[in-house]
Amino acid sequence: MIQAAFPKLLRSQIAFDIARTIRDGFDKHYRLFRLTSQQAKQHFEQGAWRVAQQAARERIGFYDRRVQECVQMLEDEYDPAELTDEVWRELKLHYIGMLSDHKQPELAETFFNSVCCNILHRRYFHNEFIFVRPVVSTEYIETEEVAPTYRVYYPGTDGLHYTLKRIITNFQLATKFANLSRDVAQIEGRLRTLFGGIKLEPNHQIHVLSSLFFRNKGAYIVGKGINGNKEYPFVVPILHNKHGELILDTVLFDHEQITILFSFTRAYFLVDMEVPSAYVQFLRTLLPRKPRSEIYTILGLQKQGKTLFYRDYLQHLKHSSDLFDIAPGIRGLVMLVFALPSFPYVFKVIKDFFPAPKETTRALIKEKYLLVKHHDRVGRMADTLEYSNVAFPRHRFSEELIAELKHFVPSLLEEEGDQLVIKHLYIERRMVPLNMWLTNADNDEVQIEHGVLEYGNAIKELVAANIFPGDMLYKNFGVTRHQRVVFYDYDEIEYITDCNFRVIPQARTEEEEMASEPWYPIGKYDVFPEQFGRFLLGNAKIRKYFMKHHSELLTQAWWQARKQRILDGHVEDVFPYPQHIRFCNQHTTPPAAIQPPFMETLENE
Repeated sequence: MIQAAFPKLLRSQIAFDIARTIRDGFDKHYRLFRLTSQQAKQHFEQGAWRVAQQAARERIGFYDRRVQECVQMLEDEYDPAELTDEVWRELKLHYIGMLSDHKQPELAETFFNSVCCNILHRRYFHNEFIFVRPVVSTEYIETEEVAPTYRVYYPGTDGLHYTLKRIITNFQLATKFANLSRDVAQIEGRLRTLFGGIKLEPNHQIHVLSSLFFRNKGAYIVGKGINGNKEYPFVVPILHNKHGELILDTVLFDHEQITILFSFTRAYFLVDMEVPSAYVQFLRTLLPRKPRSEIYTILGLQKQGKTLFYRDYLQHLKHSSDLFDIAPGIRGLVMLVFALPSFPYVFKVIKDFFPAPKETTRALIKEKYLLVKHHDRVGRMADTLEYSNVAFPRHRFSEELIAELKHFVPSLLEEEGDQLVIKHLYIERRMVPLNMWLTNADNDEVQIEHGVLEYGNAIKELVAANIFPGDMLYKNFGVTRHQRVVFYDYDEIEYITDCNFRVIPQARTEEEEMASEPWYPIGKYDVFPEQFGRFLLGNAKIRKYFMKHHSELLTQAWWQARKQRILDGHVEDVFPYPQHIRFCNQHTTPPAAIQPPFMETLENE
């Protein structure tokens, strides 16, 4: 088709062969990506949590490995002199033709960009040979009939109990349910309690995505009820009980709870998707305020998420006029952080030098951020987007920010005409620093207690994931728009299992007790929890609520016990939804023998 349209343009066999090599490289990547997602089902059925965690970590590196394989193959095969501008122009046209019936064209375009930018060694934001904008539409891509993107159920015809049970059994999990009829009855009861009755519309039905969403120790059924012009999202978590049997743990209807489940602070899901754009479109009907970039990312397609985020950022830049400036809050010793007030993200650049007492390097800090990227973030660590050679319009920077950049990061800053180019930076979702949030709470003790409770819970959940924050000062934690406390300063994090939790030794003499410096030896990984209060609890109100909810964090015994559980191979349960909505924590009256169809139980929004 492309050959017929451009007979004079497409003359290069080299261009065609390179396009095919890149397409084949992407297909290999996505085949392996899907295989890992398919294997997640088996790991879940077997309760092989450590294996599942390792597979999820390894999958994050798949993309870069396939890109490097493809680049190496092309560099070995072709001389740079052969790759003229005309070849690159033809190459892109050939590639477009190869994606006409592709199931993942948007991902393949991004893969093409990654390979070409590695070979061209040019800044991609100005390159005419890549996909600056998407070319192949993802609308109405057909899945295979045997595996549609979502299944449709009609409870008005089949009855609610039977429909719910069929939704669950259609996933064909090999592990036995402890009591599926009981769990389905609990979902029915929750439906009646939460929604009440509404008028039944002719189109009432349930849509459920065909693949389970796997993460950590849970599998999630994702769907929505439809009645008239109303849609009602829901998620059903499936867990193992202590006997290794399956249970339906709860059902999520609340929009905020579902949003938090898909938060940027959590590890990526493993989902087997033939047409990922169709999954993204379905999820956007459940989460209309969440940008497509974040949905692709939470599905494990973080490179596509980065691509879409950058396009959204450029679009925002065109339609705004405010200035980039230094982000509010206490200035960090390691990072220079700036923000655009109208844009809900911050930009973080590693400084060229670090004042005492910091003893680190840029390479070590990048390792810490990479650790977080590959780790289970349990809803308490913000995901980061890492970019190289990002161009900013100089006139959009405040003079104070330009001065700070020139002082703290001269090695990463270049000026090209009317642009500033930053060679390396991280981008994170903007949050209110916890220290500012607590200060602004003033005398509102309800707010203060909530902030302190969330802060301690964040630390405990990080510990459950084998993460020690290192610097636990409030300025290193942020508060999200859902009022959750999240950790975002990673330059001092360590694995809990690498830390040595100690009790401060008893002084042997008065001189030792009065000494300004510790008289006992302290190793690099030694931690003294009883000292935390000295830095954290100067405010009387904060101390009051910290001691009420989290006093155990000041004891060596608590930390050591958690470390030992991890060393013993125990994988902790960290729930991405409130404990009080779990079926095991509520008594639900069994439904009557005959129930109205599902959609009759839902009320108008």
